[in-house]
Amino acid sequence: MHHHPPHRGHRTGSERAFALATLVNLAYTVLEAFYGFLTGSLALLSDAMHNLGDVLGLALAWGAARLASRLPTASHTYGWRRATLLAPLANALLLTGFSGALAWEAVRRFDAPPEIPAWPVIWVAAIGVAVNVGTALLFHANRKQDLNRRGAYLHLMADAGVSVAAVLAGLGMYYRGWYLLDPLLAVLVATVVAIAGWKLLLESFRQVMDAVPAHIDHAAVLSWLAQQPGVSQVHHLHIWAIGSGEVALTAHLIRPDDPDHDAFLDSTLSGLESRFGINHGTLQIETGSQCGHDCRDTAPHH
Repeated sequence: MHHHPPHRGHRTGSERAFALATLVNLAYTVLEAFYGFLTGSLALLSDAMHNLGDVLGLALAWGAARLASRLPTASHTYGWRRATLLAPLANALLLTGFSGALAWEAVRRFDAPPEIPAWPVIWVAAIGVAVNVGTALLFHANRKQDLNRRGAYLHLMADAGVSVAAVLAGLGMYYRGWYLLDPLLAVLVATVVAIAGWKLLLESFRQVMDAVPAHIDHAAVLSWLAQQPGVSQVHHLHIWAIGSGEVALTAHLIRPDDPDHDAFLDSTLSGLESRFGINHGTLQIETGSQCGHDCRDTAPHH
């Protein structure tokens, strides 16, 4: 028996969040680049290029959310939901790549940090803090279960950190003439961004490779299924993410003594969703006394 609830409303909300975040950040990138050219501030121009990369990352996530809303077809029986797992992978690569570029530019400035107008940096960077934190909040809800939203949230919060560093650097340059603050803070922020990007890269790669989602304990699911009424054995248990917020499970259950399998399946599938967040379950009931299939891929039963 198979079970999965509709997620159309969640996807529509995700699409709107990605669309709004992309457009707002694109507008800010244009503003920052304009003031960078106007004042000759390399700091603003380099951050504008960094934000342009963020816009591209958000556009990827937006496109993935759009693809995920497509209905299944005969050739794509799960639809395009896996696009929401591929987008965070690309987003993580952009995140780590831009952090490396930011650190390289900062190190290059150590010997002769340029003197740039402080107040344009302060005000434009302050606007960047508001823009990035505001758009990050669009993805705060459900970010733990939705890798695509989590990637966007981390990306935007990292950008807010970059903008905070720029504000602090601007204040230090204006009041103290500490122009070395700009590259020092940039290296610190680049390190934070790289760590966040690396974690997202590892998790998104795991999910693309059909690993059990990090928030689900495979052994706990196996044990819970084995404890259900009438179940004598569980085998061929597989858990993986179909897309953001959608976790699939397949399993064979040996249940020889109870003929009322329909009620059992309804309660078990509901329990999988409420206890573990597994909302796309398929269970096969077998009435034999032992596994009648090749069980070499079966996890040990404890």
